[in-house]
This record gives sequence, C-alpha cells and structure tokens, in this order.
Amino acid sequence: MAQKGVNLDQETFRCSICLDLLKDPVTIPCGHSYCMKCIQGFWDGQGNIYSCPQCRKTFTPRPVLVKNVMFAALMEQLAKTGLQAAPADHCYAGPEDVSCDVCSGRKLKAIKSCLFCLASYCEKHLQPHLDEAAFKKHKLVEPSKNLQENICSIHDEVMKMFCRTDQKCICYLCSVDEHEGHKIVSAAAERTERQRDLEESQQQIQQRIQDRKKEVKQLQRELEAINHSADQTVKGSEKIFTQMINLIQKRSCDVKQQIRFQQLTEVSRVKDLQQQLEQEITELKRKDAELKLLSLTEDPSQFLLHYPSLPPLSESTHSSSINVRPLRYFEDVTAAVSELTDKLQELLSEKQTNISVKVTRVDVSMPEPEPKTRADFLKYSCQITLDPNTAHRRLLLSENRKVKVMEQLQSYSDHPDRFTDYIQVLSRESLTGRCYWEVEWRGDYICVAVAYKNIRRFGHESKFGFNDKSWAIEWYPNKFLFRYNRIETLISARVSSRIGVYLDHRAGVLSFYSVSKRMTLLHRVQTTFTQPLHAGVTLGSLFLSVVSAEFCELK
Repeated sequence: MAQKGVNLDQETFRCSICLDLLKDPVTIPCGHSYCMKCIQGFWDGQGNIYSCPQCRKTFTPRPVLVKNVMFAALMEQLAKTGLQAAPADHCYAGPEDVSCDVCSGRKLKAIKSCLFCLASYCEKHLQPHLDEAAFKKHKLVEPSKNLQENICSIHDEVMKMFCRTDQKCICYLCSVDEHEGHKIVSAAAERTERQRDLEESQQQIQQRIQDRKKEVKQLQRELEAINHSADQTVKGSEKIFTQMINLIQKRSCDVKQQIRFQQLTEVSRVKDLQQQLEQEITELKRKDAELKLLSLTEDPSQFLLHYPSLPPLSESTHSSSINVRPLRYFEDVTAAVSELTDKLQELLSEKQTNISVKVTRVDVSMPEPEPKTRADFLKYSCQITLDPNTAHRRLLLSENRKVKVMEQLQSYSDHPDRFTDYIQVLSRESLTGRCYWEVEWRGDYICVAVAYKNIRRFGHESKFGFNDKSWAIEWYPNKFLFRYNRIETLISARVSSRIGVYLDHRAGVLSFYSVSKRMTLLHRVQTTFTQPLHAGVTLGSLFLSVVSAEFCELK
C-alpha cells in the first residue's frame, strides 16, 4: 500500500509554504494540510483574521491545531520508500540571488554562469558543462545577473572585442562597421592588460594599508600615554578639589550666618515701622471720627465752639523712611557667590570679605535694571551662528545663521548631536552673562528657544519647551504661547516678524520681545540657570508654505 503512495505526485506530500516534505502535519478546517510550524508562523503575522494560504478561506477565531496522526504515519512510510525531500530553503534563489536559467517551477540558486551560453546554472544543470567535451571550452565564471549586458544591443551578438579608441566593448560586426579603423583588441587581451594595472593599484593600496597600520599603532601608543597622563591628573585634581570643596563649605556657612543676621535686622526694622504706622492709623481713625461727629453738628454756635479744639493734622514722619524695594533683596549676594566659579582661589585668598560686604549693603546695592529701549538691548548684542551638527536633515543652513525648511533631506553626516524627530537646530555658542539677539522669521510655524546643550536629540522630549532643559516661544497661525516643561502660557500681545531675546544668565532672567518700532515684552522668565545656554529654533510648515529663520546681524 505504501508502494502505491510513492506513485502519487510528490507535490501532494509537500507543504505549500516551505515546499518541503510535511513535518508534523496538521489539517486546517478547509481540508488543506501544512507543517505545524509553517502554518503557525503564517498565522502569527495575520492579526485577528486567519486564512488558508491556498484557498484563502478565513477562520475566526484562530483554529486549534492538532497533529494529523494518520497523515503523519503516511508521511513516515513515504519517507522510508525513498521519496526525496525538497531542497533546503536556502538552496532556492531569492530576490538578491542569481537563479538557474534551466530550472522549471521554483528556481534554484545558480553556482556558475557561462559566458559562451550566456546562461546561469545550478549544481545539477551545470554538470554537462563539467562532464561533456562539447562544453570544455566554455568560460565559467561566478554567477552574474548581468550576462545580457554582454550582448550587443545593435547586432544581438556576444561582445568579445574591445575598442580602445572608444573605450567600449563591441561585437565582431561592430568592428567592421562603425568601429572600422579603430584600435581594436580582444576583450580577453584588454582584461589581461588592465589586470596588470589593477594589480599595481592593489599593491599600492596594500602598501598604504601597511603604512596606515603603523600610524595607527603610533596613535595607539600616544592614546595610552594620554590616558595615563589624564588618569594621574584626575587623581591630583580630585585631591585639590576636595580641599577647595572644604573651603567652600566653610565659606558657605559664614555667608549663611551673615545673611540670616542681616535678615533679622531688616525684618526687625520693617516690623518697627509697620507698628508705628499701625499706631498712626489708629490715631488718624480717632480724629476722623471726631471730625465726622463735628460735621454732623447743625448748631453753628456749637460747631464753632468745638472747632478750635481740634489740633491740626501733623505731617507723617514715617513716609520718608520707607524704601520700597524689589523682592530679590539678596540678588547681589547670589551674583557674588557665582563669581567663585570663575576666580575661586583668588576670592578665597584675597577677597574673602566681598560676600560680607554684599550682605551688609543689601539696602543700597541694587541689581542693574533690565534694558528698556532697543538701543540699550543692542549694547549686549551677540553674534549667533548655527551648529550644522545639530541641524535636522530637513533644514538647509546658509551663512552660518540662516535656516530654511526643505522637502528633501539634506546630506548631513551622522552625528550624536543631530536632532532626528523635530525640525530644529542649536547655536554653536554657549551663552552666559548678558546676551541679546534677534530672529527674523517667515512662515506659518516657528519656535524661538534657548536650551541646555544636553537636551535630548530624539523622542517627544527633544522638542523645545517640552522638557525642563529648554524655554520656548511658539507662534501658530491662530495663537502665540510660551512653553516650558510642557506647560503652556498663552500670549495676547501682537507679534512682529522679528523676535528679540534677552538673557541675563547670572541673574536668571530670560525675556522675549516683539521687535518693531518699539520693544513689546511677550514673556519674561525668572529662574536659576544651572548650565550655559544655546540659542535655537524649531521650524515647521503647516500649510506647505516657505518657512525660514535668520539670526540677525546686529550693529
């Protein structure tokens, strides 16, 4: 009975997915059979609707697969009778492989191509070229998809010759036709000559590789020396900085005590004045009541009789002693402490009394006010240039300060600082101290921002204003807002096409202005900046319009 089964078409016993002999056969509800692993893999990629690969009938829910015991026993018997399994899947030609030109049905990979036959052959169909004398002179090469390029497009002949005059392969008919009188050699001869040139080039390349390897070794030794020196320097610097930290901690305690002492003094003074004023208010209310009572007296004689007894209102002596100050009383103390980052050793050894002087002079020393006019802002103008290593690939940079959104991606090299998800860019310059710059913009969406260097370069949190590392002004066609750490603040002021940005890094002040005939404050931030800042912009085209920005040259 098993012998009769052998006479059946072999395709009956093959899985239509892997084209191999069925393994662990299962039969699905439509009646078709597959390898259990094959049909499971096929269904895993289909979602919630499962279908038969052959008849396309669908099943919902996914059928439970059970091994077909009878079919499995039959397959075992067929295997014993010598039914051959299909070639392994990796033997079949894929999209990138050269397929056998003789195979019918699913083609196997070619292992050689014949330049005489202009065909490619698998192992089985190549055998005549290896065994038969008629094929001994045929030239076999590695499998090639480009065999048809060896055929002359004009004469449909194999191009076995090379025209040195025109530097191209030609056939025999070409040599007696349009290439008559040209310097013509066989393609094999030309290849032999060029092979010599190729070998010389290879020798030069190999020599250069050896030279570069020697240089790499030299650089490796230098790298090791650098690392050793750096490690030793780090150890020494850590010891020095530990000593400096101890000094700073001691100075911090001293400053804290002085500030608290001055705080108590000022609070006491303010409370004394407050108490005196409250007493004066009580006295004034009493006198006001007397005057009100007298004003209600209708008898003229009584009114005039009591009027002279009212003492005249004395001038207040407290108003001149009250000095209304801003909330940031000790700002100059913070500024003095910040100076330690620049001249720590000098301040600790030569100017240790500076902080104490700052504390005792809080009533007198006031921070420098923010500029009011554009001329005042321009005193702090700085040149902003854009860093191409941070630019999104849809941004075109020009003159180091102009940027424009493009439809096509720009051919920037890969860089860890490049923004990948949002069309934005940062400046090269690290901004500290007092800075002012202006951005001229055009389009239907722009975001003008400042950010720390370590802002993320990908993901939703990489967008300016959507994290705690950037502060941004955004303009949409129907609204204008300030954004920080995802929190929006709507801005009602009119906005011009030029935005001015003022930064006082030490004081923690960041202001955005609309620049036209006059400066209009859009939003002001009061915070503490812990790192240098970089200017930045985000551009976007909501209506396929031209979107660009330029960091202006200020004079």
